[in-house]
Amino acid sequence: MRTTTFLRGGLAVLCLSSGLMTAASADTAPQPGGTIDVAIQPEPPGLMLGLIQNAPTQRVAGNIYESLLRYDTDLEPMPQLAESWEISDDGRVYTFHLHHGVKWHDGEPFTAADVVFSADVFLRETNPRTRAILEHVASIEAPDDDTVVFTLEQPFAPFIQAFEVGTMPMVPKHIYAGTDFRTNPANNHPIGTGPFEFTRWDRGSVIELDKNPDYYEPGKPYLDRILWHVIPDAASRAAAYENGTLEVLPPGSVENFDIPRLSGLDNSCITEKGNEYFNPFAMLWLNDREGPTADPRFRQAVMYAMDRDFAKDVLWNGLGKVASGPFSTNLAAHDESIEGYPHDPDKARALLAEMGYDGTPVRLLPLPYGETWTRWSEAVRQNLESVGIKVETESTDVAGWNQKLAQWDYDIAFTYLFQYGDPALGISRTYISSNIAKGSPWNNVEGYRNPEVDKLFAEAAVENDPAKRQAMYDRIQAILYADVPVAWLMELGFPTLYRCNVHDLITTGIGLSDGFKNAWIER
Repeated sequence: MRTTTFLRGGLAVLCLSSGLMTAASADTAPQPGGTIDVAIQPEPPGLMLGLIQNAPTQRVAGNIYESLLRYDTDLEPMPQLAESWEISDDGRVYTFHLHHGVKWHDGEPFTAADVVFSADVFLRETNPRTRAILEHVASIEAPDDDTVVFTLEQPFAPFIQAFEVGTMPMVPKHIYAGTDFRTNPANNHPIGTGPFEFTRWDRGSVIELDKNPDYYEPGKPYLDRILWHVIPDAASRAAAYENGTLEVLPPGSVENFDIPRLSGLDNSCITEKGNEYFNPFAMLWLNDREGPTADPRFRQAVMYAMDRDFAKDVLWNGLGKVASGPFSTNLAAHDESIEGYPHDPDKARALLAEMGYDGTPVRLLPLPYGETWTRWSEAVRQNLESVGIKVETESTDVAGWNQKLAQWDYDIAFTYLFQYGDPALGISRTYISSNIAKGSPWNNVEGYRNPEVDKLFAEAAVENDPAKRQAMYDRIQAILYADVPVAWLMELGFPTLYRCNVHDLITTGIGLSDGFKNAWIER
């Protein structure tokens, strides 16, 4: 039996201000109190984290809800609702010991029964990514109010990384049991165990989270309040940061070309920390079921048609990296031999001619996350039309984007997904056929089916020999590279901008999505 215990302590956050690196809060005790003003872009479609996985939802709601563990920037697990845990020697039994005295925001006690309900009932129904992970779990039991035991069908090494708040948020059994999860009134007033409570949401203006006075970690949170400001355009968000209205600009809040200027302001810090767990990865959903996009040659033509270096250098201001294939280069399982699709319009035209493409228009759905994404969709449209693919752009808001993808009502659609540190946690969900189901924009939305890929992903997930596991993932990447079930765009560079007197803001591998528990303002 392997027993895990931890010394509690904060991680130093390095900040860059006027070109100098300084250690934040190295010799200063945290100061309690204060309100922090943060941009949120775009406005979330909802805050019930067990139902909605959009990045803005995770960013806000990750401070309302909690899971059993957190992960540092090296992706090592740390205590959260579980104060300690053991893993059996055979790697099949995970026993979590919960913190005592934890309460939901409505005052009801948090117990092991909530964990069993959240994982075994709620999330199996509502979250396709978590459901895929839980397929490895034979049983979830609560021998007492403070203990939860997950027993796996067989060893599954990435399982210890599955308890991040967006992956496995704990939801209150006493509110959701026996209800229609998607229409429960509590979805409009989320109730978690986290350091901040939901207070109000003035649509189109501000979301307010206030300090949880009964939080179980003594002295935390230090802040009294977080105000998430909905500001309609990037220029206005940049101006609000520049004039001091905002103290934090989360990743994607402003145009990339503004980042050097804003990071150079007095008392302005920048960090790329906080993306280690997520590995944000941009791609195009390609509807593999019907129309021109059902032909692999058309999908290959899309890859050759796109000038992704232009997107990186011009639209993303050099941030990030052009994706060579389906696995981020930040993952150990990435196949270094894959060189990626070059920008080759002539090759794209030849493939279209070979398949007999007749000029049928394809519908392109941009990602409604701001100006950079809008311009990126325009650039892709120009790339595709330059090789003879007719494109009709269909713009919508976030809720409409979710709906169209969930109902497979698109031909080509922008997205970015998190890869979550391991292919079995964040990549397989996009390609395995068992994860094809209407109702979610975060599963196998493209409808790709390949029995060999299904088999290899299943076997690699539980393979403990690193060399054998890598060989399986290499084969998967080769198959996907040829089939192009989706079009891979970029490994995104996502810095956070913040005032240098805001300390301990990024202390985990998911950044602002659980960042405000330790944050404090030096005055």
